[in-house]
Amino acid sequence: MNTLDVAKDAAIAAGTVLSDFFRSGVTMRTKEVSVDLVSDADVNAERAVAELIRAKFPEHSILGEEENEGDVNAQHLWVIDPLDGTTNFAHGIPHFAVSIAYYKDGVAQTGVVFNPIVDDWYTASKDGGAFHNDRPIKVGSQNSLGQVVVGTGFYYDRGATMEATLAAIDRLFKQQIHGIRRFGTASLDLAMVATGQFGAYFEYQLSPWDFAAGRLLVEEAGGRVTTCENAAVPLAKTSMLASNGLLHDQVLAEVRRGI
Repeated sequence: MNTLDVAKDAAIAAGTVLSDFFRSGVTMRTKEVSVDLVSDADVNAERAVAELIRAKFPEHSILGEEENEGDVNAQHLWVIDPLDGTTNFAHGIPHFAVSIAYYKDGVAQTGVVFNPIVDDWYTASKDGGAFHNDRPIKVGSQNSLGQVVVGTGFYYDRGATMEATLAAIDRLFKQQIHGIRRFGTASLDLAMVATGQFGAYFEYQLSPWDFAAGRLLVEEAGGRVTTCENAAVPLAKTSMLASNGLLHDQVLAEVRRGI
């Protein structure tokens, strides 16, 4: 079984856990930051993913948001977010996803983003293209900020990072973008760049599990992904700018000032 098939099976397993909790209810807890939530849904979904991956690839390392502390330098590494969009989930908003990626020697090979509530699938394979519900997708062709909507996200920090994000939004509006959208699920935001719904998406602090699969979606759909300082994206906590490529430098000029 190839890694894409395993990732899809693991996403289904996690999606089943999330759907059950979403419909029956779950008690949320906080992490180190009072607005950073976690629940049994997150933990159980990650266990379901890890169990399936280990059954197929016992020698592979797994890095997950909740329990798995895989080595980012491992030759074979799975990076998983069992519930991307926990705040949406906690408030009954059906906009969240399972995000699963497989990296070989530090390079993304497989990416799956799955919203189980609406049965919405995004998949990508290195040099194999990106797909939305099995249909090929491409980034948009707009070459002006005045033609697009831009996505963003806010990290849990309510201080300097939030202020930098708001300042960048202000600058982008002055470039006559059509609008800003903040949906609260980074993997799905990146998917919206890959489908051309967003001309670009930026955020100043993301963890590897937030972007590991979505990054590959954008790149395989023909887009460009860098940090907000125009550097290569590390498999670590980082800023991120994803775009259709044509707009990248224009967006970068507005968001890099906020670093």
